[in-house]
Amino acid sequence: MSLAKLLDGLPIPIVQAPMVGASDNSLAVAVGRAGGLGALTLAATPPDEIAATVAGARAQLGGPIAVNLFINAVANPAAEAVDAALARLKPWYDQLGAPLPEHPNQFAPDFAAQLAAVVRARPAMASFTFGVLTRAQVEALQQAGTYVVGTANTVAEARAWAEVGADGICVQGAEAGGHRGAFLADVEESLVGTLALTATVIAAVDLPVIAAGGIMDGRGVAAVLALGAKAAQMGTAFLLTDQATTSAPWRQAIADAPDDPTRLTRAFSGRYARGLENRFMREMRPFERDVPAYPVQNRLTQPLRAAAAAAGDPQMLSLWAGQAVKLAKPGDAETLVRRWWGEAQEAARSLAKRTGVA
Repeated sequence: MSLAKLLDGLPIPIVQAPMVGASDNSLAVAVGRAGGLGALTLAATPPDEIAATVAGARAQLGGPIAVNLFINAVANPAAEAVDAALARLKPWYDQLGAPLPEHPNQFAPDFAAQLAAVVRARPAMASFTFGVLTRAQVEALQQAGTYVVGTANTVAEARAWAEVGADGICVQGAEAGGHRGAFLADVEESLVGTLALTATVIAAVDLPVIAAGGIMDGRGVAAVLALGAKAAQMGTAFLLTDQATTSAPWRQAIADAPDDPTRLTRAFSGRYARGLENRFMREMRPFERDVPAYPVQNRLTQPLRAAAAAAGDPQMLSLWAGQAVKLAKPGDAETLVRRWWGEAQEAARSLAKRTGVA
């Protein structure tokens, strides 16, 4: 079988985006039960917990499961850089009455060990963000029976993944919430809209494409399928679902958000990400290019974000969300996936009628 056949065989061609802090096994299983493809976010998971996490979801679902990892080099920042970053964050910790953290011993799980654990866990699909694997790493996954999908923000990044033998591409449009996956050019040069990116990658690379970014209902699913994508990946659409692990202040911030509320920032994590604009993003904007790169800044703000969540304060939380977040709806994820597919089918029927096909 191929990745294309796996995606074509889904009763509903919707892939759930893996979202650190907002998704776990429950959401992935609900999407899988509806007929889509659920995904586990393993970016923050210690390597020795990956096998049990994947096995648990597989046992609940009895069908294919996907996983996602961030491609990270081991971070070894200078002590002076960490001190400067903590000094910059101290006023924010003080506002919450939270202690400033000590220098961490580790800034993120070891990627090489995580990858080895994923190879052993043998999920149906593994997607990767923030870089590109080597051909040997891709082949190790494939030999274990796992399809490899690379995240691309540009055509050049899609070609880079094709060159190392990936099975498919997840195109991440500029509209998408959460961290940008760009790895070949600056973020400003990598903000291509979902529709344009889907079409140009399909034209440039002979691999199945999963389209992500700004897809919030069945109309969006139908649109990217019409362009030739094999599936639509949806993340922000799940943030208010019963199975999402979105915190209470995050959910409330979505409900209270004005129109067009999202901005890009690297202040929270050291890598550009899209989320609801809040006071931390605004006041840190003059300094955001000075903060240490991911995962260092991400680790240093982790206790701050946890304290803000506990205090119910959304102004110091990373409220990741895509541009169409105001279309997010609460409810059971399994029910919503089925509803979105019904909407996609209705959109297709309406288009067929409009074009004279039916």
